[in-house]
Amino acid sequence: MPTKLQIAVFSRKPRTKTIGSQLLLVAFALASILFGHAAALANDGGWIGSWTASPQPIWGSDFAFPTKIPASVQNQTIRQVVRISLGGARARFVFSNAYGNRPLKIGAASVGLASQGGAVQPNTIHKITFGGKDGILIPPGAPAISDPVDFKIDPLAHLAVSLYLPDETPLTTFHWDGRQTAWFGKGDLTTATDFSSTTTTDARVFLSEVLVDAPNNGAVVVIGDSLTDGNGATINADTRWPDFLAKRLASHHVAVLNAGISGDRLLQDKMGVNAAARLQRDVFSLPNVKALIVLIGINDISWPGTDFDRNGARPTANEMIAGYQQLISLVHANNVRIIGATLPPFEGALQGTPLGNYYDPGKDLLRGEINRWIRENGNFDAVVDFDAVLRNSTDPTRLNPEFDSGDHLHPGDEGNRAMAEAIDLNALLGH
Repeated sequence: MPTKLQIAVFSRKPRTKTIGSQLLLVAFALASILFGHAAALANDGGWIGSWTASPQPIWGSDFAFPTKIPASVQNQTIRQVVRISLGGARARFVFSNAYGNRPLKIGAASVGLASQGGAVQPNTIHKITFGGKDGILIPPGAPAISDPVDFKIDPLAHLAVSLYLPDETPLTTFHWDGRQTAWFGKGDLTTATDFSSTTTTDARVFLSEVLVDAPNNGAVVVIGDSLTDGNGATINADTRWPDFLAKRLASHHVAVLNAGISGDRLLQDKMGVNAAARLQRDVFSLPNVKALIVLIGINDISWPGTDFDRNGARPTANEMIAGYQQLISLVHANNVRIIGATLPPFEGALQGTPLGNYYDPGKDLLRGEINRWIRENGNFDAVVDFDAVLRNSTDPTRLNPEFDSGDHLHPGDEGNRAMAEAIDLNALLGH
């Protein structure tokens, strides 16, 4: 029998009002059987995204959060650890200069299986090349993709990617909330097994995507804000809800790509561009994307009037609904399924901080209007009711204490696990 969490997602299309209960049971059983044999139906191979971190522009010192990275580096290596979703026989790596205003020079790069700290497992380091050369000059605004690296990698493996920057390099393109330690070291350390450094960050720098060559049944992308990016999840533990979803889907040969950006909004820019503005880069440009999950909007509701957006005006429900409708239309025009997610409760969010006015009852009324529309509009291909999963049963405007990271806004590790387990896999991919 399905648990409460397992039925939190329900399909929107096709409708089955005229089908009797027995036929419905048969249909669901057949769908489960077909999906259970997904491994046998995986295609013969091809490049598929296995990990991503959406690029963001840096911001100035007037913003509430520090960037957590130096303004620039020179003659330094940055080593970053990523946990991929699908494994494969070969891998390629994408580095982004999306927000650079001058060419980005990469002097050398490498990949190996990550060990403890910044170390790499012995005899696993592979050189990353670009057109057969050790380095590359990436134009402003552009990405660069590496040559294929012959490197058999298991699903859910941790890779250490090292990037050497020989020249004075402004760090203009990054991903702020990486939830994974990265190390800075002096000189070219791309072939070093050990990487001892006291200069660290938990942001991402320039590295934006890992692709693998493997049999696959496509990819699921998640666009969202800090609830998806993992704020509140334990650093270095891979406990964001897309991480748990990746574990569920790995055996089905379906990749999961986390395109969350902490602070992102549906309608406005700041810590990242608005959701529609990044669909092309963060979703449609990726190979074989089958479905997109959208969990975004809480910052649109709550930022105005806080230190994040002192003079901003709170959007109306109609303005936000128009934004969601545009996402739906754009995604469907690209032949991708779109799953809408309700916004979790947040009463008491960030109390005792300079952002203590993040919540008020009027903002929660707007959240309720948006959630009703998400549940009832019928335009999403499916809906996942994260509000129902995470709320306190006796005080539904607050997170369940069992799932609260402690700031009353972001779920902790167990909350993220519950979110991933709430997703019906058949509804997600339309089986």
